[in-house]
Amino acid sequence: MFKKIKPDKWRHFEVGILMGLILQFFSWKIFTDNFWLSVAISAIIVIAVSYGFELFSKITGKGTYDFIDAVASVIGGIIGIALTLPFQL
Repeated sequence: MFKKIKPDKWRHFEVGILMGLILQFFSWKIFTDNFWLSVAISAIIVIAVSYGFELFSKITGKGTYDFIDAVASVIGGIIGIALTLPFQL
């Protein structure tokens, strides 16, 4: 099943994980008093950056617009956020 996923989608997924890890770490440091706010802000930024990058590709014509790339990045970002949560609880 995983071999059917294109390498490009895996790269977006991996970048999403890194983005989620970094954003959640900094969000956690900024919003130390409100755990759920830090998670929500990180998730919103992951979604906005992932789709925004694809939208930028579509508008400028630089790169290839593919909504599934954004989905792969968001899935990776959510996993990246989730990887930090055990350290924050």
